[in-house]
Order: sequence, then structure tokens, then C-alpha cells
Amino acid sequence: MCEHWFFKSFFVLGIILPVLVTSEFFTSEDGREDWERIVGGTKAKNGSVPYQVSLRIWGVWHFCGASIVTPRVILTAAHCVDRLKPEYFTAIVGTNQLRSGGTSYKIRKIVKHENYDDYVIKNDIAVLFTQDEMEFGDKVDAIELNDEPVEKGEELLLTGWGTTSYPGRIPNDLMQLELRSITYEECKEAHKNINPVFETQVCALTHAGEGACHGDSGGPLVRELRQIGIVSWGIPCARGKPDVYTKVEAFMRWIEKTLYDDDEDHLKYLHKRRTNRHRKSII
Repeated sequence: MCEHWFFKSFFVLGIILPVLVTSEFFTSEDGREDWERIVGGTKAKNGSVPYQVSLRIWGVWHFCGASIVTPRVILTAAHCVDRLKPEYFTAIVGTNQLRSGGTSYKIRKIVKHENYDDYVIKNDIAVLFTQDEMEFGDKVDAIELNDEPVEKGEELLLTGWGTTSYPGRIPNDLMQLELRSITYEECKEAHKNINPVFETQVCALTHAGEGACHGDSGGPLVRELRQIGIVSWGIPCARGKPDVYTKVEAFMRWIEKTLYDDDEDHLKYLHKRRTNRHRKSII
């Protein structure tokens, strides 16, 4: 079993992690070319991913990614918040650099999926509510959530501050990588001797040398400006096996109920964005 737990085990070490990712462990801006990747990715242009969130312990140490879905709601993986209190977390938005810029928001409430299973990594999804409303602008905005099936071979975009090699270092710059979706059957076969793959998950792959890594957990996988997945688990790192993501489409009812139970306005915002998109597609 061992290495396939890399996204999960990365977080379970959350309390130890601050020792590992202090500023001296960030790559330098003129660092080696091998570290200029996600693994295998490129630097994201400033402002090109306004929905990207850096989740940090005590506002300092990046340990997981996340995405903005409403002005007061953030989406991430359950394993990123498992067994930790809201007051431990800070969300940084509006910057592509870990060491500078952005706006900090405290987390007032965490709702982890009630059937999250950390042994087989199932139902790996959580919603975080910020204390204050996030101020939207050119560099901060919500991502629409996908409610439609994902077919094989679709072009996807992964973004995050995950280590750029294994074990590697955390990069200062937000990285991005273009991936392709694969079928559930293909993904299940690829991981048959490693860990179960469920129909509530979606998998993506390019080739060995490109993929997610430590620190990308909880981050968004996007198709045409709609989030289809949440980084969940994989083989460390980019070794030619598909990465596994929580399928957003499969959890839309759970997300909507969670938002409604906290404040009906969250759900109204979600529906308003979806309605606007449908109107634009008709025009």
C-alpha cells in the first residue's frame, strides 16, 4: 500500500509540515530549471487563475490548494481539513506567489463530507466558510462548479503550488499543467493493485513526468472555466499513473445542501452564476 497515500499522508503530517516548508524551502526565482514545474508544468500568468486559494496553517505555511466558489465559500479536499479546527486555517487569495501579495481570510466553519473514508480516500470533499466576504476583482473571483459529465480525452487545467519534483520543494510561483481526462475503467485498471477508484472520482493523465504532487491536494481541476475535480490522491509524483480527483459533478447535491444549511445566499449565488452561463450559451 505505501506510496499511493502521498496526498493523504502529506496532510496527516500537517502539524509537522511547518518545519518542512518554511521560506528556506521555497525554490528561488532563479532556481534550477527542474523546479520550474508542477511536476512538468509552467508558471501561471498573474491573474489568470482568480479562483485559486492557498490554504495555510496559522496563515504562514502552505499545505493545500482550494478554490473560491462564492464570496464566502471555499472548496477543498476532506483530507486537507481532517481533524483540524477552523481557527488553524487561513485562506490566501489574489496572488500567484506564496511569498508576496494576496489577501488573507480566516475560516469560521468547516464542513467535511460525513462519509469521508480516509482509508480508501472516498468522498474526499469539504466546504470552508470564511469569516468575512472575499472582495472580488481582477485577481479574485469564483469558479463555476461543473454539473455535466466529463468525457474521455477532454482538455483540463490543473493549478497549484505543489512540489515540482518528488520529494522536491514548494515553488514560490503558482504552476499550471494541461491534462487529459481518462475513463473510469482505465483509471480503475491503472490502480487495481494500489487503491480502489470510485465512480465519484475522475482521473487525468498526460505522461510520466507530468502531474500533481505534494501541496496540490484540494486544488481545482478545471474544464472551460468550470471546476470538474478536486485533487485527491495519486502515486508520488508524475510517474505515469493517473492522478485521482474528487468528481465535483457527483457531489453537487451535497455541496448545495451544505451551502443552504449555512446560508441560503450562498446557494443563490451559485445558481445565479450557472443561470448566467446558460443565458450566454443561448445568445
